[in-house]
Amino acid sequence: MLTQEDILTQLEKVEDLDPALITSIRIKETSVLVILEVPSEHAATLEPIRQQAEEKLLELESLKKANVLLTAQKAVSGKAEIQPEQEKPSVLPGVKEVIAVASGKGGVGKSTIAVNLAVSLAQQGKKVGLLDADIYGPSLPLMTGLENERPGFAGGMIEPLEAYGMKVMSIGFLVDNGGPLVWRGALVHKALSQMLTDVNWGSLDVLIIDMPPGTGDAQLTLAQNANLTGAVIVSTPQDIALIDARKGLEMFRKVDVPILGIIENMSYFECPHCNKRSEIFGHGGAEEEAKTLGVPFLGSVPLHLSIRVTGDKGEPVATQENENPYADIFSDMAGKLKIS
Repeated sequence: MLTQEDILTQLEKVEDLDPALITSIRIKETSVLVILEVPSEHAATLEPIRQQAEEKLLELESLKKANVLLTAQKAVSGKAEIQPEQEKPSVLPGVKEVIAVASGKGGVGKSTIAVNLAVSLAQQGKKVGLLDADIYGPSLPLMTGLENERPGFAGGMIEPLEAYGMKVMSIGFLVDNGGPLVWRGALVHKALSQMLTDVNWGSLDVLIIDMPPGTGDAQLTLAQNANLTGAVIVSTPQDIALIDARKGLEMFRKVDVPILGIIENMSYFECPHCNKRSEIFGHGGAEEEAKTLGVPFLGSVPLHLSIRVTGDKGEPVATQENENPYADIFSDMAGKLKIS
């Protein structure tokens, strides 16, 4: 059984890594999460050290997964104190990892990213659940081809539907199709809690949560109650979207949820007729933001007709692995999440 001392001893082998930056070590079976709090202005220059730390940790024979994440440094005096391993009791005891796919605003294609990441993980042999937590605008029933289906009930639990090797749950399965949902905060909070704890998720390697857009009460409810492993932030390249993405990222950091990476959606437009590339929203803004904030950049997704058409047909483009180059993009990003 690995201990914090084992991890610290291995990290001492990383050249130029200041031990004072290590503020948290969380060990779970054969995986470890190490948090380094660094000055935000130095995050980009410390990225090579972060990578070296992960490589050194993986040299430990009993360790199969190592994540070293950089977070913005809090105001402290003296040497930072390492927080002991304190795992919150899981509300989903059969689920190994819970990952939120989030954005600071709507309209950036977050649901498209979430469903295709989930499908890719399922195709890589993982046991996957997909929760549509967008109470006011559920889109996963359409995108998974389940819009006319209804979940079952057994033993006081909701039985999730299944699509493409995943278990899927959405408020859209429980309300009238196309009807507006006019709920106040208390009802939203209750619905989100029930879709977490009253659904028979069973045994899963990972539950992907398609978060509501923004940084309001619904997002905080999930961030605080779902015992998240981490969050993936989705943004488009332009400055106005990146401002909102930064707000979403900081919200997760305030509730101690690690940022697993940033994805740039609609990174460029590729004409389906002439294959000409046009950077209509700019390009590379999310990657630069990831470097500035010291978080991984998971990849870019173009604005392409086939991604939209497959989603509208309930056949996510990720299902066309080895047949469609855009499916390969999602497969690559899913691999970077390092789901054990």
